[in-house]
Amino acid sequence: MRMVLKDIVDGQPDMQVVGVAKDGMEALEIIQSKKPDVVTMDVEMPKMNGIETLKNIMAKFPTRVIMVSSLTEEGADITITALSIGAVDFLTKPSGSTSLSFREVADVLVQKIRSAMSVNPSKLITKPSSVKVSVGTRKLFVFEKAVVIGASTGGPRSLDQIIPALPKDFPAPIFLVQHMPPMFTKSLAMRLNSLSNLEVKEAEDGDVVKKGTVYVAPGDFHMGVKAEGGVVKIFLDKSEKINNVRPAVDFTLMKVAEIYKANTIAVILTGMGRDGAKGAFKVKYYSGKVIAEDESTCVVYGMPKAVVEEGYADFVLPAYAVPEKLVEMI
Repeated sequence: MRMVLKDIVDGQPDMQVVGVAKDGMEALEIIQSKKPDVVTMDVEMPKMNGIETLKNIMAKFPTRVIMVSSLTEEGADITITALSIGAVDFLTKPSGSTSLSFREVADVLVQKIRSAMSVNPSKLITKPSSVKVSVGTRKLFVFEKAVVIGASTGGPRSLDQIIPALPKDFPAPIFLVQHMPPMFTKSLAMRLNSLSNLEVKEAEDGDVVKKGTVYVAPGDFHMGVKAEGGVVKIFLDKSEKINNVRPAVDFTLMKVAEIYKANTIAVILTGMGRDGAKGAFKVKYYSGKVIAEDESTCVVYGMPKAVVEEGYADFVLPAYAVPEKLVEMI
């Protein structure tokens, strides 16, 4: 595996491997001495596993790290933890013969390494927010509101500062779209559920939407809502990718805005590209509100930047300030 990765990277005109480590302990020594721009690291390693190694890297010399994970439930759980600690991105190992199958995802690996270079390593360290907000005694709106949160690269870390800080009596549903493949979205939902006052679950087709519940779009499905029999239900959709992703933030925002209209609140967090910008336009068309994450807490200032530049953002806030603003708006 190490030799295959080395061959792929060294085969690029703009990349060079400066060190290869067989375990976490050796990786720390090489990273400290060679100071690489980007590190690819297996989740499972001898002597010191990927999580412990990553914690050491972030504490001593913050570096852009791409985790290499197996496509298993355990691998997904560990990867979500790694992204929350400070890993920039992850790549799943294909099954089958190591050298032959991994070369199938060579282009994806190279693209992720190039994308990682746009990340400022100093942005990779954040302390989880200890701020808890409450709904208080303010009179609630008669019309139910709905919140849509969209995120890509760096999303799990920003979400750690937002979802766990919301009160258990939060009087609106939250639809969460994080760009991730199947299984990883389930692990993300389970992790956030364990940290939060709200119920966080991976959305299922036909779910009746309830206040105080966070619905995570499952990997490889767009998530929409529809009014049916006096209630709002979730539907999952396998139509073509939007912005080259599925689930797409734009898809969910469009569907939610059509149902909740002016009572829609969109939150666009860290991530590459423009997913969420067209959806934010739809939210504004129906007189809803849009929050964009401030560049200061974004790992990648792409998706929020697009929303801000188009003039759709009503508020531009660091991740830790979003929960209080949501409660205030609800």
